[in-house]
Amino acid sequence: MQTTPKTARDWAQRHLETLDWTADSPETVDAVLLTVSELVTNAHVHAKSGAQLVMTWDGRCLHVAVHDASSALPRARPPSDERLGGRGMFLVDALADSWEAHPCPDGKTVIACFRPPSVPSDAR
Repeated sequence: MQTTPKTARDWAQRHLETLDWTADSPETVDAVLLTVSELVTNAHVHAKSGAQLVMTWDGRCLHVAVHDASSALPRARPPSDERLGGRGMFLVDALADSWEAHPCPDGKTVIACFRPPSVPSDAR
């Protein structure tokens, strides 16, 4: 899905409602929605491109993938009082169980993984 931050959040919310753990893990749902918003916003602001959002649930982890047209890989930077913005990947790093970025021939894909608290710890 190619989208704006609000459209991405709304789409993600509808799809999250199909997972059994969303009722038991509202804090995880909030973390996923904030991450979707941050990753799509980063695509628009930093890559100056549209964003393609894909969410995949494999039974243990919800993978939130956002693709954009920039080959520059993101990095988490600590917050600073000296600049506006620049906290998106810091937030993703704090919210997701893990995240990674992969260069692609036509840009990059950033993938954040979320495991709801109900997933056994040995699966983490």
